[in-house]
Amino acid sequence: MPTRAERESSEIAYLSADSLRELYLTRALSPVEVTTTLLERAEALNSELQAFVTITHDVALAQARLAERAFATDPESAGMLAGVPITLKDLTATAGIRTTFGSLLFENWIPDYDSPVAERLTAAGAVLLGKTTTPEFGWKGDSGNRVNGPARNPWDTSRTAGGSSGGAGAATAAGLGAIAQGTDGAGSIRIPASFCGVFGIKPSFGLVPSYPPPASGMGHVGPITRTVRDAALFLDATAGPDARDRFSLNALPAALSTVLADGIEGRRIAWTSDLGYGNVEAEVAEVARSAISTLEDAGCIVEEVELALDDPLSFVEIIWSTAQAALHRDDLEAVRERLDPSRLKVVERGMRFTATELAGARLDADTFCEKLRLSLVGFDLLALPTLPVTAFAAGADHPATVNGQEATLLSWLQLLYPFNLTTQPAASVPAGFTRAGLPVGVQLVGAWRDDQLVLRAAAEIERRRPWPASPPSAIGISL
Repeated sequence: MPTRAERESSEIAYLSADSLRELYLTRALSPVEVTTTLLERAEALNSELQAFVTITHDVALAQARLAERAFATDPESAGMLAGVPITLKDLTATAGIRTTFGSLLFENWIPDYDSPVAERLTAAGAVLLGKTTTPEFGWKGDSGNRVNGPARNPWDTSRTAGGSSGGAGAATAAGLGAIAQGTDGAGSIRIPASFCGVFGIKPSFGLVPSYPPPASGMGHVGPITRTVRDAALFLDATAGPDARDRFSLNALPAALSTVLADGIEGRRIAWTSDLGYGNVEAEVAEVARSAISTLEDAGCIVEEVELALDDPLSFVEIIWSTAQAALHRDDLEAVRERLDPSRLKVVERGMRFTATELAGARLDADTFCEKLRLSLVGFDLLALPTLPVTAFAAGADHPATVNGQEATLLSWLQLLYPFNLTTQPAASVPAGFTRAGLPVGVQLVGAWRDDQLVLRAAAEIERRRPWPASPPSAIGISL
């Protein structure tokens, strides 16, 4: 039986960013109180969850004190995320704060600059609890690496929280920060969101600027949160151009957090369980489809479509593996012993592709993107399962099988990477649970640069079918 103090701690831990700001404004809670509570919680849970590589205790308290002074002296001037506890993925550079990239090569690296997203979250007044676990250079869908991890799933700690933003997903689900920043190059925000029963959105490519830019050209920066509104607040605080990212987009005309209640009645939604080529476990597809019935109740028109698409895996693999190889084009022989052995195989394979093959893969990607676009003319959104499976064993590089068929490093991500190619916004929304009690996500994909509608549809599902704010406590750790 948890004590009163433990219950109060848990209640604070699961407050949304939106709720925290209201409580700060009325002085019912203070940023220092919340930050102290969550730092203690992180210290207590991290040995089991491995969500954090580094807990930034002193930085967090200093930022919380600044936020507290702002609310005390001039509340209206406090940044939109003032006092809100957040986490940053350990692929994200932070000035003066250890950033490992999940690699022994950077185990003790301390950058002298902030990435754009870190810079903007700090400017908005957010409180950084720490840097979250990721596999080496974000290379796979689990978060195991040779520095720490793997991040474990708060719903079942024998299972993975996913990757590569696995620490972010675990931290969010376990009440260790209202907002977690992630990156997504082939599903790395949507995987942990689906596995951990939380919300995650890969916004339009370039909406949140990235520096250094992803070598693959497919990486997106976005949030993992427990509410859709908190994700919108993250995007409001971080979206917009940055000269360091030549592909960054202009800010949206309206704040995303202000349009979530706009109606979606009459919108046409295409549903597919497999994109025409995928292999999805039947129970997962069933749970995902049940969530889309919520949008039918809201007045949307849902139509099951048959997409005559071929799996883009062959050219995605070329783009992905050559991007990993490019990171070691000058030093592979010197560092190979310190690399993740499984990732080393990917790097070596990437080294064998020619420039012509890479250029051809990008041409094939262009063809695929246009075919998918034309297949969905007349629809406002595409809906499908986020993943074909639920969370597998923590520390495995990928599930052994999907629906009885052998899986590989990339094949089980076949419902995710197409939308990194197309640059479209795509979100994983909690859809429900399997009979074994594991979370399932449903993926909502918007038209090119239509992040607003993705968030509005996700918010409609959230209103009509609220998902649990926290995992059950009887899972081997005290939440």
